[in-house]
Amino acid sequence: MNFPTLHLAAFAVALTVQPIAAQEMKPKPAGDAAPMMAVDTPTFVKMVTSSNEFEIRSSELAKRNADQEGIKMAADMIIADHKKAGGKLKATLEAKGGAPAEPVKLAPKHQKMLDQLQSAKGKDFDTLYLDMQAQAHMEAVGLFRTYAGSGDDQSLVGFAKETLPSLETHLGHVMMLIAKQ
Repeated sequence: MNFPTLHLAAFAVALTVQPIAAQEMKPKPAGDAAPMMAVDTPTFVKMVTSSNEFEIRSSELAKRNADQEGIKMAADMIIADHKKAGGKLKATLEAKGGAPAEPVKLAPKHQKMLDQLQSAKGKDFDTLYLDMQAQAHMEAVGLFRTYAGSGDDQSLVGFAKETLPSLETHLGHVMMLIAKQ
């Protein structure tokens, strides 16, 4: 295959993939949640607690260390929304007679990501932060969508359905910032 043919093939693939990617970035109603697998309640709570704390801590770093103003604005939104979600999760669990441990201990994966981010500077920080936010929000959207569709605790299913649109908004916003780089 010569270069012009290869270039044309790549362009054709880009045209078919781009509309799909654009559609995936649009938040779907939480009621459309279709479980990909089952997640038990203790696992959901543990994963959400660590993920939420990672989002807050990494975004606090971004407010101090990011070069781009758009990243700092996204970090403000992420912090506010994740603090609100953390409060709702805590209230939901307290109503059931339990609550996440304070201070929240990050999962090893989240701690490693935060450690990497703390040592990054300048444009490297911006790139790493956006990559980590995209990864973390893709995982969170999958987790919340799964639990919303198959969870066994109805109050936490309600929390998952209520929080899912914010997570999808964050993911879309981060993906737009990545595209601008």
